[in-house]
Amino acid sequence: MLITFCGVRGSTPAPGAPYLRYGGNTSCVAVAHNPGEAPVLALDAGTGLANLSELLGGAAFAGTILLTHLHWDHCLGLPFFRCGDRDDARVTLLLPAQGSGPDGCGDSAPGAAESLLAQVMSPPFFPIGPGELRGAWEFGVIAPGQLKAEGFTVEAREIPHKGGRTLGYRVSDGRATLAYVTDHCPTSVGPGPDGLGAYHEAAVELARGADLLIHDAQLTAEEVPAEAAWGHAAAEYAVGLAVRARARRVALTHHKPSRTDRQLDELARRFDGAPVPVLVAAEGLTVEL
Repeated sequence: MLITFCGVRGSTPAPGAPYLRYGGNTSCVAVAHNPGEAPVLALDAGTGLANLSELLGGAAFAGTILLTHLHWDHCLGLPFFRCGDRDDARVTLLLPAQGSGPDGCGDSAPGAAESLLAQVMSPPFFPIGPGELRGAWEFGVIAPGQLKAEGFTVEAREIPHKGGRTLGYRVSDGRATLAYVTDHCPTSVGPGPDGLGAYHEAAVELARGADLLIHDAQLTAEEVPAEAAWGHAAAEYAVGLAVRARARRVALTHHKPSRTDRQLDELARRFDGAPVPVLVAAEGLTVEL
């Protein structure tokens, strides 16, 4: 399994010189079965989704996009996904079931997923709706449980986060396992042993024994008292979860938009000698599992 970080920033893009090395695009991770093969699975579709087009080298995307939730920084790359918005593309887009919508239709109603996505992508806010993307697009909703996607087995678990249902994913190809837990507010289910949030069952299940845990690190431990209520986790929590769940490596992502390259370098140094290897994710970083 080959993992490529296409976008690692949280909340809003971060353009400019202070953010060049780690990158300023929002959340997107591309997954291929093997090195040298095209990615067939994308986790989230923030502005970093444009970098997936670069990975494909001009070829059409044929695969599945799994959204963790519908906040703007996780889906606004969709209208600008060149290799997905073309006649020869094949895209399955799956997003978390949200329950009954404002029109009274539940998630099982025909077109429910497309209607949910259209709330952030349709006139007057954007010129076209999801159904006007070119190519063969299919939209669906998923609930916690197991599904198959592009030759991967995916376990989905609900993760606490503000403003709509959020899922974390555990992706396996039978040889390696990736856990993807972004936009995670563990303090909302308890302070935990160190005040950084509870190591609750869903998070531990997703991360247990994973070859790589990719986790929300928008905050630092010092920022938790003032900012945890906004819906995010501290880098120290992510490392603690990896240790508790016996994950082999952890990649910190969803960086605060104001956190500069220099500050992310300093964050990386905090975990020198940690009991588990720690990566600070950057755009273009690849990890082979």
